[in-house]
Amino acid sequence: MTWIAAVARLRARRESGVLVTVATVRGHAPRDAGAKLVVGEYRTWGSIGGGNVEAVAIDRAREMLATSKPEPELIDFALNDKVTNRHGVQCCGGTVSVLLEPLPVVRAVAVFGVGHVGLELARILARQDLDLHLIDTRSDMLTEERLGVLADAVAQVHAHHTPLLPEEVLEELPRGTHVLIMTHDHAEDAALCDAALRTTHLGSIGLIGSAAKWVRFSKRLATEGGHDEATIDRIKTPIGLADITGKDPATIAVSVAADLLRTFETEGN
Repeated sequence: MTWIAAVARLRARRESGVLVTVATVRGHAPRDAGAKLVVGEYRTWGSIGGGNVEAVAIDRAREMLATSKPEPELIDFALNDKVTNRHGVQCCGGTVSVLLEPLPVVRAVAVFGVGHVGLELARILARQDLDLHLIDTRSDMLTEERLGVLADAVAQVHAHHTPLLPEEVLEELPRGTHVLIMTHDHAEDAALCDAALRTTHLGSIGLIGSAAKWVRFSKRLATEGGHDEATIDRIKTPIGLADITGKDPATIAVSVAADLLRTFETEGN
């Protein structure tokens, strides 16, 4: 498997990894600059020449995978018999610099309701490196023609048509997915809020709507849903930046996207 295919495999499986690259070579070395190795939690793909250099790089990559916020690192190796190595002697005679780049699991966002605001929001979020799930009970909201505006997306876009129970998609979403609820039907919104609070592996939960809507929803979540106050408080509403007050779909979408990106920054700290 090529290193590009290995990186794609890790992303598809939502597994973190480290891309190891021979950055510079002086003198003799097992591999030329540009050679690559991909390190996952349990497997590796490719090679940067074997021996001590590769073994140390794999050890360090696995240490990076165990940390919460790994940063890229550059490791220098002298390939001579005067250097004490962790994994045996390499005496090719040259020096090698190896770059280790973390490959984190990309974030995931699920937008329930791809109406006017939902589509504008999808257009913005599609420019981010994330997995974007678009869910709607109305098939005409998810046609190839309508979603054609996302054709050049950076994000991996997944469309889900769920004519009866959109909340069933919640269980299928990746761990840590940020959920935004903005369907055309308040009853559907309410069902999704209740189901989202019962789905423990999700990230943040946001609900579009007015203060009056939330008064009704929060009361129903407590009385009919049996959720306590702390659980109900997992839902953020209204969503978006408070000082952006425009009501056209594009403005609302920009506000909601900015608020979500701020959540990403907070999550990363």
